Amino acid sequence: MANTPKRKKNKVLKIVRKNHIWVTIAICLVIALVSDAFIALFSTVIGEYLLNSKIGEEYEAVAYMAKLYDYSSNEETNNIFALLNEEGRSYYITDNHGNVIYQNGENTMGTTNGILTLSFKDEDDVVVKAYLDNTDEGAFVPNEDGDFVLSATSIFSFVVKFWADTFEKSKNNRNSVDMPFWFAIDVKDGKQIFYAKTIFNISVTDVMFLGLFICIALVLVGCIIILMLINMINTIVHQNRLSKVFFTDPITRGHNWMWFSFHGEQLLKKKRSAKETYAVLDLVFVKFRNYCVCHSVAEGEEMLYRVDRIVKESLGKKELSAHYASANFALLLKFKDREELKARIQQLIDKLEKIDQDHKFTFHVGVYVVENVKNAKGKAIRRKDIDIEREYNNACTARSTLEESDDSAIAFFDENLVEEQKWIDTVMEKRRSAIENEEYVIYYQPKYDPKTNKLRGVEALIRWNSPELGFKSPGTFIPILEKNGFIQDIDHYMITHVARDQKAWLDAGYECVPASVNVSRAHFSENDLAEQIRDAVDAEGCPRNLLEIELTESAFFDDKKAMIDTILKLKEYGFMVSMDDFGSGYSSLNSLKDMPLDILKLDAEFFRGDVNGGRGEIVISEAIALAKSLNMLTVAEGVEFKEQVDFLASKGCDMIQGYFFAKPMPGEEYADKMNRKEGFADSKEEKAPKEETADETPEEQEISTEN
Repeated sequence: MANTPKRKKNKVLKIVRKNHIWVTIAICLVIALVSDAFIALFSTVIGEYLLNSKIGEEYEAVAYMAKLYDYSSNEETNNIFALLNEEGRSYYITDNHGNVIYQNGENTMGTTNGILTLSFKDEDDVVVKAYLDNTDEGAFVPNEDGDFVLSATSIFSFVVKFWADTFEKSKNNRNSVDMPFWFAIDVKDGKQIFYAKTIFNISVTDVMFLGLFICIALVLVGCIIILMLINMINTIVHQNRLSKVFFTDPITRGHNWMWFSFHGEQLLKKKRSAKETYAVLDLVFVKFRNYCVCHSVAEGEEMLYRVDRIVKESLGKKELSAHYASANFALLLKFKDREELKARIQQLIDKLEKIDQDHKFTFHVGVYVVENVKNAKGKAIRRKDIDIEREYNNACTARSTLEESDDSAIAFFDENLVEEQKWIDTVMEKRRSAIENEEYVIYYQPKYDPKTNKLRGVEALIRWNSPELGFKSPGTFIPILEKNGFIQDIDHYMITHVARDQKAWLDAGYECVPASVNVSRAHFSENDLAEQIRDAVDAEGCPRNLLEIELTESAFFDDKKAMIDTILKLKEYGFMVSMDDFGSGYSSLNSLKDMPLDILKLDAEFFRGDVNGGRGEIVISEAIALAKSLNMLTVAEGVEFKEQVDFLASKGCDMIQGYFFAKPMPGEEYADKMNRKEGFADSKEEKAPKEETADETPEEQEISTEN
């Protein structure tokens, strides 16, 4: 089923590219051949009719003379001869041995021309044969048996001879030509043979009639052939126009993806291309949509046209390019080594960046190298398994790794990208079953008062414990779910399960502290988010003050009014609201000015080194002071060393979260420590960071539901 779209595309390509001209040519040839055969056949029929009608009359006259002689008695012989002589026809009578019994006129019957077989029969249903006169030599061509047959060929030869004779005799004003034959009829019970000379007369009128018919037929056939040729030419023109429209991109007026797909596969599959090394490229005009917004769609399309022109100018022989979609272009380039290819692509990018003097554009290029196929002897052989869409998709995958960069860049495809894509597909494929089977588990990382070392809060973090894939940290799947729009279901899952745990621990008599749950920025696009959270917590019977809703600083870059409305509703419903990762963005102070928050969480990056002294200490100190001025509590994330704790305590930080006190732990372990009312950090002695789990780093463990 995976190949169904490709098969459909190939079917469409075949329909468009199917050349109907050969059908037209075949029809034209058939019509021409049939017409020629018809003309030849009909001409033969007409010719034979003319010959037989004239010869038939002569034969009847000779047959009548033979009957008169045959019916006469010996006493009447002289009278019969006198009567027959009055016909004015040359004739003679022989016996079976060839001895002449009687002769009238000159005997000119041919001795070498043989017998001419006619196409009609006598009254006894016997095919009539005639002997040629010696003046007819060369007029007919003998068959394999040595006989001369009255056929289309013989008629043609005769007509040619007739025209030659007519031309010679036209000086004497003759308008016909005579062709003599000799008929032989058995008489006297077969003991004698009656030979009589007959004249076949064909006139200019007869030949003109036959010639006129042939000319008319040829003209008609010629007209039909001309019409067929016109139709054939129109078909060719229409086919070319259709192909051009089908394979033309309406924006760049150049080639489109269908053209690239068809010709790219054909080129890569050719035997003579087996030794050549090719690469499929995905070239993207970065921030093309922004350009269209700032200018216009028409100007943007004109810019794509110019990009297409420059790309085409950079192509060599046996190289292709086409506009794929939006701001993407597909290229198929030849190269010898990767460095040469990279340099060439960079040259192309340099040209494209300067395509407009008023703007400096950037371009991302993904590259997939099409491998050469070799046999057992190491000789390059023709590529058979080529799917240009697959190769281009690999180039797109390589290019997608550059999406976070605004500068021009080149990325080559490798197998690690395939594994990454497989993992993304696995996460997306199992996301629903993981929720339904409750494979996602909640881990808790406590927050402490640095002055008293007592528990004051906890952050809920998510992990994935898959029966098939094992234990997975949030950094391996949360960013994928965020990118693909499934993070909102994770948010609901987290809120429901944290509220359920808090309710269970409260019922068990534990001294519960507020648990913070991160809500993705994508969730704030919903107008009723506060109501959804309220209803989910109430459904589990958990007090609302035991849940703290965390918003990442990046979420404040979206719809500010919707964000403020949601925060106010959450506070009205009894929830605490905090800003996570304060200091990781660029609008922190502006966010604090507008947002009615309860807690400020300092980003872990503040504590990735020595904070004592210098600019870092000043920034942290002022951030804590600012929060206190705004009546906000402060939480420091990612704290790992005692000196950091001491510094934060001296500055009035309310809570500390990090490896110095505790790493994230399963709910059962967290509950057990609460049950025994065990201090999590009873000593202020310097501690090394807690041991990391096998598949998690501190950075990964800080990821809850927001990357």
